[in-house]
Amino acid sequence: MNMLEDFKNLWVYIEAVDGRAKSVGLELLNPGRRLADINKEKLIAVVIGDDACNVAKTAIAYGADEVILVEGYEYKEYSTDGYVNVLDKLVEKYKPSTLLIGATNNGRDVAPRLACRIKTGLTADCTGIDIDEESGNVAWTRPAFGGNLMATILCPNTRPQIGTVRPGVFKKIEPDFSREAKISRERINTPKEGIRTKLIECIKETAGEIVNLEEAEIIVSGGRGLGKAENFSLIRELAEVLGATVGSSRAAVDAGWISHMHQVGQTGKTVQPKVYVACGISGAIQHLAGMNSADTIIAINKDEDAPIFDVADYGIVGNLFEVLPVLIEEIKKIKMII
Repeated sequence: MNMLEDFKNLWVYIEAVDGRAKSVGLELLNPGRRLADINKEKLIAVVIGDDACNVAKTAIAYGADEVILVEGYEYKEYSTDGYVNVLDKLVEKYKPSTLLIGATNNGRDVAPRLACRIKTGLTADCTGIDIDEESGNVAWTRPAFGGNLMATILCPNTRPQIGTVRPGVFKKIEPDFSREAKISRERINTPKEGIRTKLIECIKETAGEIVNLEEAEIIVSGGRGLGKAENFSLIRELAEVLGATVGSSRAAVDAGWISHMHQVGQTGKTVQPKVYVACGISGAIQHLAGMNSADTIIAINKDEDAPIFDVADYGIVGNLFEVLPVLIEEIKKIKMII
């Protein structure tokens, strides 16, 4: 029987797509480094895929002390059965104390299945992670009761402690591609008959556009103050002149003015752009939790007491239908000069 003290080291699962590391895994190496250092453990990246050696090297550049690499043609595309089998075998052999997984579509699929398989707990969709000073357990923070409060969850009785963390919550460190670290290659076979699903087709575009809020450097978001769906044309025009991605508040999505793919907040995407422009967004706590880590926040709202101004670096109190056209024209003039 395994004892808690048998489990050691903090793992970060680095999801690989088309031979490249997804951003969220590299982001998690940042808090993973801090938590591993507090508990005097190694920070180990886990990479699964086909021809994924470059992903392993990228993980090292972003701070991993070591990488466990599992390659095989059966892992070229993600499958629940295949990837759970690999992680189950690795956990059984190495016994990590903690496993961080990005809350992507695949991460949200593999994490609960793995937790059930190895009979441990899972804290899903976290927006913060730390170490509980009294117990040394990971303190997982996530929204609860519809985002109206934040819960901190501990997993004191089983190992490994597993949590999925939203993309955009943490910033990646500056990579150092001169770093060297051990890459441990493990060969774990998953028989063809053991994988009950297969990828038929990958549709990369939805509704004619790709929305990548998590990696956007500039985001222009619209909220309830727009009044109707047609007025999102102003948001899109400002986004176009800025080279930005269009975002939205939950209120705009719930009203049917724009698709959920654009939603920023606790029930949408957590983002960390260099610039976030909030237009007609009051600043409900659920929305602020998804964007308050932006480097620069610009708010445009006619209500001078709107909570959004409490987190904004720059604020414009005014009617967005008067402000945005002027702002768009001024930016166009500047671009012409440049």
